[in-house]
Amino acid sequence: MRRIILVTIGSFCLGVSFAQPERWQQRIKYAMDVNLDVKTNKITGKQTINYTNNSPDTLDKIFIHLFWNAFQPNSMMDVVSRNTENLVLGRSNGTDVTDFDRRFKKRIVDLSPDEQGYCNVIKFIFNGKAQQTQLYETILEVTLDKKILPGSTVVFNTECECQVPKLTRRSGRDSPEGIRYSLGQWYPKIAEYDYLGWHADQYIRGEFYGIWGDYAVSITLDKKYKLGATGELQNIADIGWGYDKEGSPLKNSTGNLRTWKFLAKNVHDFVWAADPDYKHITRKTTNGPLLHFIYKEDKNMEEYWQATADSCAMIYPFMAKTFGAYTYPVYSFLHGGGGGTEYPMATLVRNYSFETAVHEWCHSWYQMMLGSNENLYGWMDEGFTNYAEARVLAWLRNKDFFANADEYRLYFNLVKSPYDEPMSTPANQFNTNYAYNYNSYYKGSVFLRQLGYIVGEKIMDKILLEYYRVWRFKHPNPDDFIRVAEKTSGLQLEWYKSYMVNTVKTVDYRIDSLWDDNSKTKIRIRRTGQMPMPIDLQITFKDGSKELHYIPLDLMFGEKPAEDSIVRKTYPAWKWTHDTYVIEGSRKLIDISIIEIDPTLRLADIERRNNRLKL
Repeated sequence: MRRIILVTIGSFCLGVSFAQPERWQQRIKYAMDVNLDVKTNKITGKQTINYTNNSPDTLDKIFIHLFWNAFQPNSMMDVVSRNTENLVLGRSNGTDVTDFDRRFKKRIVDLSPDEQGYCNVIKFIFNGKAQQTQLYETILEVTLDKKILPGSTVVFNTECECQVPKLTRRSGRDSPEGIRYSLGQWYPKIAEYDYLGWHADQYIRGEFYGIWGDYAVSITLDKKYKLGATGELQNIADIGWGYDKEGSPLKNSTGNLRTWKFLAKNVHDFVWAADPDYKHITRKTTNGPLLHFIYKEDKNMEEYWQATADSCAMIYPFMAKTFGAYTYPVYSFLHGGGGGTEYPMATLVRNYSFETAVHEWCHSWYQMMLGSNENLYGWMDEGFTNYAEARVLAWLRNKDFFANADEYRLYFNLVKSPYDEPMSTPANQFNTNYAYNYNSYYKGSVFLRQLGYIVGEKIMDKILLEYYRVWRFKHPNPDDFIRVAEKTSGLQLEWYKSYMVNTVKTVDYRIDSLWDDNSKTKIRIRRTGQMPMPIDLQITFKDGSKELHYIPLDLMFGEKPAEDSIVRKTYPAWKWTHDTYVIEGSRKLIDISIIEIDPTLRLADIERRNNRLKL
């Protein structure tokens, strides 16, 4: 009896653990005091860093990102960027289209010494002693003279000097948009250590991954400059300028300098932007954050910024209902250089574009609150964000979310090109920018759209909310997402993740043949692609009536619920090893008007022309 009770309790505990997955997270607290000299474009600063080792491992070293060292001639980012100039992807309007990243308005190799970027750690103090360091371009390795034990918290102190590059790739100064400073990935940042070990990734393609923690940042610079940043302004009484009340002016400051103090809790990075000609407006969302819009003052653009601000406030209730609540008190849209560039509680945006604003804000869910490793799984950020953006825009404009989804066209272009690579390729290891971008943004979005086809859209909505609930602030990976999808749908989906993420195999089905058989129509479907899928086939009759024929895939071990009111006939599962499957319509061939595989166009079938037959 005693043995039986112990086994039962043990099984129960295992069940609870599996139902509520836990993953240890390192924890960090930054207190930074920095000074920006707007004449020399140099930042000097000090950091006090509280680092908590929640891992089961003893750490004898740490790694620090020094991102701006990438903006020096012959850096890895420079060489990779220049190599892309020689790869011609095609021609447009009589001009070669190369793989060069269009966001580089100037090559790194062409920067003069005062235009280059760098970040130097002058001192790194631990236990009152300077530590041994080794620089590997954008990564500083610090060998500690005292190990960090599991469960312990230690304090590091640093002093640094940085030069802002005159090249806005996520970060920089004097952008083509006329913004003086756009400062992302600008400070010495301790790399993430997780269940896979250290993530000391060199800064090449621009992605990032970080430790959740609290940031208290004091920024001192010329008093004429105006700022927006991650977090909430703490010295509002000293600043004014719309942070205290809408439309208030920037308060007077004695001397030539002014200090801005920002606090952000439970974030994994910090961004800020500064310009003497910024304007600041706000919007309050319903049961959500206060939105800040900080942009270069221009009377010709004012109405567009105001319209974007109004629309962003309007969409929040739908975003919260569909993806989960935004957990932070504020979000700031900062007019900056380098295109749209997302960070916690803030984003840099190149202009007033509403679509860009929506996209960057959607990053708050999939990169800032869920926080997948962009270097390893860029598609879990950009792809999921693209999907979320499309959902929001379709809802706002009262349009069909599935109609003419551009992601499919761009994905088809990728897989039909010679440049496709698996989505599982790490960001820095893609052979081309084209393959990286199209995999991350478009195939990643198609991954979710097609998953809705497999499980049903109502189940898909439940998956999104459950994913947010279970894995928020835990750095999920692809397996974590697919396990949530399986538990929520009741279907087996590992096969889908494996095909879409780890291979470049594609979906291609076609209507093979049809014939009359005892007053009923037989239709043979053929799989010509290498990736198996469940099949929706719709028959439209000449009298306007329709019937849906549904063939689940044997790898699913189940079927999706019926999604609409059309009569649906469900067949035994299609074995993935078999190339053909025959279904039976309820009426004669002569009564049929149209036969169509996947009438909702959610299946990523690379040749759709043979999916539809009009008789």
